[in-house]
Amino acid sequence: MEEKVYTVREVTRLIKKIIEQGIGFLWVRGEISNFKAHPSGHFYFSLKDEFSQLSCVMFREENRKILFKPENGMELNTYGRIGLYEKQGVYQLYVYDMKPVGIGDLALRFEELKKKLKEEGLFDKEHKKPLPDFPLKIGVITASSGAAIQDILNILSRRAPYIEVIIKPVRVQGEGAAQELAEAMKEFNEYKDVDLLIVGRGGGSIEDLWAFNEEIVARAIYLSEIPVVSAVGHEIDFTISDFVADLRAPTPSAAAELAVRDKKEILDGINHLLQTMKRLLFSNFEQKSEKLKSLTKRYGIARVIDMIRERKQMVDEYERRVISKVSYLYSIKLQIQDGLYKRLNGLDPSAVLGRGYSITRRIPEMKIVSSIKDINLYDRLSIEFVDGKVRTIVDKKNLRTTEDSETKEKKTKNNINSD
Repeated sequence: MEEKVYTVREVTRLIKKIIEQGIGFLWVRGEISNFKAHPSGHFYFSLKDEFSQLSCVMFREENRKILFKPENGMELNTYGRIGLYEKQGVYQLYVYDMKPVGIGDLALRFEELKKKLKEEGLFDKEHKKPLPDFPLKIGVITASSGAAIQDILNILSRRAPYIEVIIKPVRVQGEGAAQELAEAMKEFNEYKDVDLLIVGRGGGSIEDLWAFNEEIVARAIYLSEIPVVSAVGHEIDFTISDFVADLRAPTPSAAAELAVRDKKEILDGINHLLQTMKRLLFSNFEQKSEKLKSLTKRYGIARVIDMIRERKQMVDEYERRVISKVSYLYSIKLQIQDGLYKRLNGLDPSAVLGRGYSITRRIPEMKIVSSIKDINLYDRLSIEFVDGKVRTIVDKKNLRTTEDSETKEKKTKNNINSD
């Protein structure tokens, strides 16, 4: 019986069938070598370990879905099927997906965007804007509820009660959060009504903080003409926003601390400047006086001595004027300092309460009551005094009417006419 003679193509297809049907799809781990991105868009590379090497191909329609750039030496987990390339008679792995070993999808996206923006220069120090020394208006972009906004407001009111705070409530996680953050920054920049922006939220998982890792937020921070402080999560959390912002604060509370100077620090600084000015003035005066005294000792002629004595008399007069002027300037500066201190203390709500005023809030919403029309009979109220709070229930309302005011005005006019 004559034996069958196979063509090369027949043998190749037989091997291809055995390999592809016998192995199928699988995950393969290995290190990239000989990587080449072809102009067609396809990836050609090898996966190797210490014992073997496997040829791989990843076509353009598959590799455009990955979120990183493969490089030689990178360790990958690849998913695909083993097949045979008939033209060359070699088997290879047709790759459908690949992931770097030990890196999750979000972490991978984070690193890819970080690398991209860094290469574009968004993290460069020369683009960082200095924070204003004495901001008077601060914009805060965060969620309307939660610990972050409360921490920021409490610290700003304690350190710098004269600061005006404008809050822009936005979503800080979930779908649409990144868009709202970017739009809020754009809006503040259009109005240009604040000196500084604080953008952030409290802590959470990488998924919770992901809005601050979106490219749209990073570019909005970069394009902001107003200095931006990024205050996202806890001290150990880092987001793309932190790298782009003009200043990264480890927490929202720290952002408020870094944004303003404490009122005591400002007053101490003013006092230090006044004392320094006083010392410089007196030091300059003493130097001039000593110089004049030295000059008088160089001449022995009586006529010249008389002239010097006359000049000394003029110096005495100059001294009196300088002392008078210094004392006047010093008293003015003290008055300015005292005025500033009183203005700062006058902004403290506790100082107002100390003058006999009180703050009334309606329970349970704790909304401040500014008019008797805002309350009804039997409403529960909380009244805050300088040294404590009380709760009460409204059992009577005396509403001052327009008729009462007119009657009182007529009585006053009658009394004046009778006089």
